[in-house]
Amino acid sequence: GELIRVVRTPDAEVIIDLTGKANGRGAYLKKDITVFEKAQKSKVLNRILETEVKDEIFDELKKII
Repeated sequence: GELIRVVRTPDAEVIIDLTGKANGRGAYLKKDITVFEKAQKSKVLNRILETEVKDEIFDELKKII
């Protein structure tokens, strides 16, 4: 309940996986604005998911909280 999953699907699309069951390479983030901002600034999700994570994904994450 404290983590949120971000997934790069097999179609190379980056999505927020609220179910935790989407296929693809995933990364978990704590549901915390400061964690989202730090991940965005350091581009850690780009490295983990091996693709460009757009700012819109981070905007959506912030809305979810």
